[in-house]
Order: sequence, then structure tokens, then C-alpha cells
Amino acid sequence: MNHLLALLGVGGLSLAAIFFRLSAVSPATGAFFRALYSLPVLFWLARRRNLAPQTRWLALAGGLLFGIDLVSWHASIERIGAGLATVMVSTQIAWVTLATWVIHGERPPLRLLLAGPLMLGGVALCAGLGDKAAYGKDPLVGAVFGLVGAFAYSAYLLVHRRACQGDPLPVGQLRDSTAGIALTALLAGLTIDPAFSVVPTWPAHGWLVAVALVVQVGGWMALSTALPRLPAIEGSTILLMQPVGTLVWGALLFGEAPSWRQGLGAAAVLGGMAVAQFGAVFAPKKASAPG
Repeated sequence: MNHLLALLGVGGLSLAAIFFRLSAVSPATGAFFRALYSLPVLFWLARRRNLAPQTRWLALAGGLLFGIDLVSWHASIERIGAGLATVMVSTQIAWVTLATWVIHGERPPLRLLLAGPLMLGGVALCAGLGDKAAYGKDPLVGAVFGLVGAFAYSAYLLVHRRACQGDPLPVGQLRDSTAGIALTALLAGLTIDPAFSVVPTWPAHGWLVAVALVVQVGGWMALSTALPRLPAIEGSTILLMQPVGTLVWGALLFGEAPSWRQGLGAAAVLGGMAVAQFGAVFAPKKASAPG
């Protein structure tokens, strides 16, 4: 059952970029309504969850960062396609490691020092540097937006992990972080997104309801429930399927066809993710204090 939940969760997340592209709305509009349409369901699911004020503020702060990630990621999708944009954001694993090194003094192991250059080289190839056949209307700017999204997503993961510590089903934290997404997206829409709109249209908002329910509620809830109960090696394998799935969906539905150099770059990024994640699984565990 846990395997099925995890697969369903990752499958849902792999559709996020696809639903946004099908909606054809602006980056901030997509992020705002993804959160807004999710909130009634999340408030109902979390109606009996009582969280400490500090936990709620942490979750909200994480959501503000997640909102930056979503707006940036959506801008990347517009310029480089759903598949490559999702691969770009997947570099967050390298930035999380760097942040823990800087903040907590946790020196990264050799596997991550090897994975980092591999992923950065992949990013350069995905950005289409020196590649006249590169896919996307502006692949370099798309890659930059993707990296901004990856930085913001890394910060979100660090903050949200702290907010969810010790909670096996953090639906309350997901509710509060989703409220943070809505606030960030609204601010971005009113300041830097000239195409931002709060007027629902069809079928655009049908796709935004889909991303809210399938991804923001269903996908995240399924993964939050299943991954802690699976062996680490299986969880890492399943998580790698998200960017791969989005690449496949993008090719099938939109005819996204990265150049061979961009394809090599995507493979390098995914390979770096694999080195980092599977290396973490097989690394010896250090003793840690409770809490």
C-alpha cells in the first residue's frame, strides 16, 4: 500500500508542470490559484490538528519560499518547457547540501562533491549554452529561473522539515505552507507579473483545480504518508521518477524535443541526483541526539 501511495504521489507531482502549461496562465496566476483552490480541502483535512504557534509560523515561512519557487518554476516552464524546467528545479538536492554545510557546518561527503559538478555541467547544457539547436524560446533565461526556483525550493525544504519534525502526517503544516504560497504569489502578481489575473476562465481554471487537488493536496499528502514508511533506497528511487515523468509527459503532450546536448544535460542532472540520493542511502549513519 505504501509503495502504491508513493507512486501515486510522485505521479501526481510529475503532472504539476503539465497542468500549469495546459492552463496557459501567467506564472503568478498559476501559483496563486494552485494554493487558493487547495486551501478549503486542506483546512477541512486539518480541522482537528492543533499546532504550536512556532510550528505554524515556520510552515507559513516555508510556504512563502515555496511560492517563490513556484513562480520562478512557472516562468522557467514558459521559456524552456515543462520537462527541462522540472529537471532544473531538481538540482535543489545540491543546494540543500550546500546550505547545511554553511549553516550547520556539516561537511558534504565525497559523493556529493562528485555529484555537484556533474549536475552543474548538466545545467549548463540544459541552458543551451553554445547550442544553436537548443529547445525553448529562451533556454538560458529559462535555466536561470529554474535555478532561482531550485534555491527557493531548497530553503523551503529546510524550513518545512523543521516545521514537520516528529509529525507523521503533517497536514496542518501543509495547510499553513499553502497559505504562504498564496501570499507570495499574490504579491508577485501585483508587482512583477503584468499578466496576473484573478478572473476565472475556462478551461484554464479547470487545469488549475486539477493541479490544486492532484498535486498540492493529493500528491503531497500521499508522499508525506508513504515515504517515511518505505526503505530509504526505495523512496529515493521513487523520487527520481518525478523529473523523468515530467520529461516524458512533456514530450508526449507538447512535443517537447530538447536537443541532444540538452538531453545529455538532463541525464547529467538526473545522474547527479542519483549519486547524491543513493549515496546517502548507503552511507554509514551517525548517532544523533533525540529531538
